[in-house]
Amino acid sequence: MKTHTLLFHVALLSAALLFAAAIATPTTYPDNSKAVDFIRTSCNATLYPKLCYTSLSAYANTIQQSPAHLARVAVAISLSRARHMASYVANLSRQADYGAAPRTAAALHDCFSTFGDAIDQIRGSLKQMRQLKAGESFRFQMGNVQTWMSAALTNEDTCTDGFEDAPDGAVKSEVCDRVENVKKFTSNALALVNSYVNKETNATEMP
Repeated sequence: MKTHTLLFHVALLSAALLFAAAIATPTTYPDNSKAVDFIRTSCNATLYPKLCYTSLSAYANTIQQSPAHLARVAVAISLSRARHMASYVANLSRQADYGAAPRTAAALHDCFSTFGDAIDQIRGSLKQMRQLKAGESFRFQMGNVQTWMSAALTNEDTCTDGFEDAPDGAVKSEVCDRVENVKKFTSNALALVNSYVNKETNATEMP
């Protein structure tokens, strides 16, 4: 039953990945120096500024000098990374049902579940950011985004926690390393969301 469920989710993830690729394809143009500088400076607010810059600079034409576009693209990229990770874990989990150590197999199943929750939260954040309204509604909507992105980061962290009791080995090491990388994208996206909210809040409070 678990195998059939995983196969169904893998099929859904494959379709979602194709959709994510369609909306997150970078477009570059020759004269985007101001936009690139804006991205580089904005990334200083994140815990991983180099990764932030390298992952977002290819979208300079889309982002320009807009904190809203910057945060939204960062969230879209983190969603794509989380989906790829979930697909990878689903494949490993299906294989683990046929011979992996019980604790490793259980950790993989739990990781797939927590990443499913993280994907829902990041996807909800992206949808919310596409429907923003001014005023008090903006604060409420972005408050939701901040809460969901933070929860997504916690769920990603929970995946690696589940491997603490699993025996050391290639699967444990590879999954934990990949999750740590995905967490960096989610952390950066959350930082840029927070930065965007702070800028908008300060702008509306100015006399």
